Order: sequence, then C-alpha cells, then structure tokens
Amino acid sequence: MSSASSGSLPRYILIRILLVVPMMFVLLSIVFLLLRVAPGDPVSAAVGDKLSPEALESRRAALGLDRPLVVQYLEYLGRVAQFDFGRTISDNRPVLDIIKNQGGATLTLTLGAFLFALVIALPLGRLAGRHRDTALDAVIRIFGVVSYAAPVFWVGILLVLLVITYVPDWPTFGIASAETEFYVPDRSGIILVDAILANDSQSVVDVLQHHVLPCFTLGLLLSGVIIRLVRVNVIQTLKDDYVEAARARGIPERRVVRKHAFRNALVPVITVIGLQFALVLSGAILTERTFNWPGLGNELVTYVTARDYVAVQGLVTFFAVAVVIVSVVVDVLNALVDPRVRY
Repeated sequence: MSSASSGSLPRYILIRILLVVPMMFVLLSIVFLLLRVAPGDPVSAAVGDKLSPEALESRRAALGLDRPLVVQYLEYLGRVAQFDFGRTISDNRPVLDIIKNQGGATLTLTLGAFLFALVIALPLGRLAGRHRDTALDAVIRIFGVVSYAAPVFWVGILLVLLVITYVPDWPTFGIASAETEFYVPDRSGIILVDAILANDSQSVVDVLQHHVLPCFTLGLLLSGVIIRLVRVNVIQTLKDDYVEAARARGIPERRVVRKHAFRNALVPVITVIGLQFALVLSGAILTERTFNWPGLGNELVTYVTARDYVAVQGLVTFFAVAVVIVSVVVDVLNALVDPRVRY
C-alpha cells in the first residue's frame, strides 16, 4: 500500500485533534442538558432554606438562571472555552479553585492506581497467556473477573479491616498525617510533590504510606480488564508466523514469549488503558469516599448531596474534558508505537 493511501502520522494527529471539537460539543451538551432536566430549581435546592425569596431571586439572576435556556447554553460553552467552570451555589467558591486545590489528590490517586494495575496485571496476563487452559490460567482469569466485578468500596472496606487487624500502625484514611499536612508548605497543590520539594524525607514516606491502600484498591479494579486483554493478545501473538519462526530457530520458549510475543501484545493495551481512564475516574469517586481522600470525587459527592447543580456541572465538565484530552493523547501514543494506525 502506498504511503499516500495509508496516510501519514502528522495527518492522523491533526485529524485526531480536530475531532476533539465535535466530541467536546457532544459531551458538554449532554452534561448541560442532563443537569437542566433535573427536577426543581438549583438555587432553591441548594440554599432555599437559608435565604429570603428576594435573595434567592437575586442569586438566580447572578447565576444567569433567569435567562432563556439557549442563552444559558451558549454562555456555558463560552465559559468552558475560557476554563471557567462557574461558582458553586452553596458556598460561592469558583469551581476552578476547587479543581486546583483538590485535583492534585485525585491525580496522584489515579496515577498510583494505574501503576499498581500495571504491576499486577502485566505479569499475570503474560502468565495466563503463556499457560493457556491450565489451572494457573483458570486461577488468574477468575482473579481478573473478581477484581473487576467486585465493588471498589467493598474491596476498600475489606482491605481496611485487614490492615487494621494485621498492621495496625499502617495509615488507612486520608492523604497524609496531620503533622505532614501542617508542616509541608503548599506549593504545587500535590502534597507528595510539595514534600519532595521541601526535602522532607519523613513526610515523603508518610504520604507514600497513605497512598498505598487507596491506590491498590483502585488499581485492582483496573487490573482485571488489563489481565484479560494481555492474556488474549499474548495468545494471539503466539500464533503469528514470526513467533513460529523464532521457535524454529531454537530460541527457548520463555525468551520467545518475553522478547517476541509479549512486547507486541502490549500495543493494543495502550489504547485500552487510555479508555479505562473514565472507569478509573468513576472508581476514584468511590475510593475517595471510602478512604476519606481529599480529592475531586469527594468534593463531587459533597456537592451532589448539597444539590449544588452548578458545582456538579462544573466538576463533571472538568472530568469530561480530562477524559477527552487523555483519549487524544493515548491515540497519538498508539499511532507512534503502531505504524498501522493511520487515517
């Protein structure tokens, strides 16, 4: 196939970036409409029992809720384009400030979960693929199904009970001890980075210890998907001609799997890992509530409970934007490692 007909990498990246526009338009429209069809008035639902009727009407006007729906929609799109996610109704905070203050905790939680998921899933998926239809394969497949299907909050509570019983000194809640949060200066919004910048090794260890249990819990949820994907790809790759050729040259089976089959089986995994970002964010909400983690998921549940629709809309919009950006980055990375991916 000629290079012109198969497309080029710059063209693929350009088209992929251009596709962000309709994708974002659809996502933002869905978020806006879903929150508008919710029953009741947002201002009355959030602070109706605290303000007078005149003050409620003034708050509605300030938020633009007294304008036609089309005008609200256009203003919403314009604010998002300027990274303005609005102000909360219940405590009058800019949503962007909430994202800046709490986003670091959610970021370290999701990155730690991805790290645990890869450490758990890649070797297990490789083992299951190499020893297909054996007892070891069956055990690993059952583990993958259970880790994916088990509710993350239930797994988290069980792990907390285990740790409290057998390792009572290990931290089970929060992102750091009270001493670390008090003494480490806030510079980046990410307490782990701040502890490193402060050159405080004791605080770094303390923060890492607090990360282990929540990140491991969320990582288990993601590992089930990756295990099954790696297993299937290893099995398919082991049937390819170049793998048979490697065997015919007398290369040991272990080296054939490691050097020829496993590496190529990882290419589709990159795409799926990116697609799992939305799953990790939804799991992060439950994980943060389980471990009292000061992240965006915890804030989202708090504002949902307070029926603060503007705050919920702003945070959900931010999550949607993050998922779109990550999907584009993953697609570009996939195209860089796999020359077959082109428009």
